[in-house]
Amino acid sequence: MKMLNSCRTRLERRIVGATNRWRFPQDHFCGDLLALSQMCNVLNVDLDEALKNPDRLCISKFQKLFSENIMNSGTQSGEADVILECLGFKWELHHPQIFQSGTLAKLYLTALIQNMKSSQRELDKVQKAHPSGKIKKRSPVKKIIISMRINDPAVTRVAFALALKNLYMKEVEMTVDNVLGVLASAHILQFNRLFQKCVNMMMNRLAPSTIKNFYLAGCKYEEEQLTMACEKWLAMNLVPLVGTQIHLRQIPEPLLYKVLKSPRLFTFSEFHLLKTLLMWVYLQMNCKVQMVPIHETILAFFNSFPKKCCFLEQDPGQNWMPLFLCLRLHGITSGKDLEVLKHINFFPESWLVRVTANHYHALESGGNMVHLKDLSTQAMRFGLLFRQEYTTYSERISIYGYFFEIKGIKHDPTSYSFSMQRIKHTDLECPSPVCEHSTISLRSERLVKYEIQAQTLVDGRWQEFRTNQIMQKFGFIKPGCKSHVLKIQTVGIPIYASFAFIFPAS
Repeated sequence: MKMLNSCRTRLERRIVGATNRWRFPQDHFCGDLLALSQMCNVLNVDLDEALKNPDRLCISKFQKLFSENIMNSGTQSGEADVILECLGFKWELHHPQIFQSGTLAKLYLTALIQNMKSSQRELDKVQKAHPSGKIKKRSPVKKIIISMRINDPAVTRVAFALALKNLYMKEVEMTVDNVLGVLASAHILQFNRLFQKCVNMMMNRLAPSTIKNFYLAGCKYEEEQLTMACEKWLAMNLVPLVGTQIHLRQIPEPLLYKVLKSPRLFTFSEFHLLKTLLMWVYLQMNCKVQMVPIHETILAFFNSFPKKCCFLEQDPGQNWMPLFLCLRLHGITSGKDLEVLKHINFFPESWLVRVTANHYHALESGGNMVHLKDLSTQAMRFGLLFRQEYTTYSERISIYGYFFEIKGIKHDPTSYSFSMQRIKHTDLECPSPVCEHSTISLRSERLVKYEIQAQTLVDGRWQEFRTNQIMQKFGFIKPGCKSHVLKIQTVGIPIYASFAFIFPAS
């Protein structure tokens, strides 16, 4: 039995063809041992070494040997020695350059083997016909013709020409309009240097108009680096940028779902995120709309559906239920905003009842959010977008009768700080939208669990800064009224600052 097992583990061989040639039964190795042996003999390559990895055919060694042979023979010139037939064109290339492309290199080596066999047969015929005669000298360099068939519609002739141009030049200008075609060409050519160059360019050119196609390209070619860059960029810009443009319609639903589940998602408030998501649904259902609708138009549209059940329980809205389950509706505490949720007939009644009940119990217990446990997935979230022109920027928020100011300060061109502070209702300007129709808590202290984080883009990479999850009692007198200060050093702008907090039982 031991001998049988050892035999099975050995590399098996089988005899194929009329000439009884030995070959390995591997699907990826399409050549036979005799052909490989002949090519290695001509090129002075060790056959044993070639057999260690037959699928690659020692491309790098062949490239070096071909280049040396051309130089030694003195036949190197500007004349092309390889003709590529592709996309209805004939592209003149030089073999030292095509070895940068795995696809072209394999096609070239295959054609070279066939050319060697045919040349040898022709030479044998001539020698038989003229055993003692003179044989005319053949040209030392013969053009080899290879052909490719490309079915990818993303590969245009212009994009393919740019890809081939990159075989000869390191710096070839590409634009946002043709980078997808060049990426597809590089993928087909197995031109790794160019493929990575396209990926880097796409990651640095993310915008509302490009995010969809770049993300889909990353999924198509399984380029995780690109898809992750798209997800991170959209997590920051969904609400403040994409949500204000008609390009919001183009965001694929799988990408939107990932972003809504992301702990890095930036929003000014939960109601801002809700409005963005409502607009996305509206644009999916109104494909002819070419301008960003106002919020009242969106509310009127959803309010026009039959009142027998809510929109999310009807046929058009059921498929989008998972997206709205990602929202933290308990983070909407304004009475005015809650009235909007009730009257548009969008959410199931059970959802609204649960939100209202949680608000009632929190107010009754002095603000305690006993239904919230996990800060990273359940916290109230607010945000500041700190732009280049700001030196100081702040917003005021109200939750269950407690008033806070979230604030960012620019100390010098690369130094910033972010913090939150409890303020008295008497410090607010009246009338103020923050305190309008709002309750007022007279408690002198409020226990808060919070976290502050800031993110910004620098040279195509996201820098992230954050505090720990901190438990602190906020009063009205300094220093107890102010949170821990998040201090950062960065050249990135704008800065997306997020404030997440819950009120534990106290």
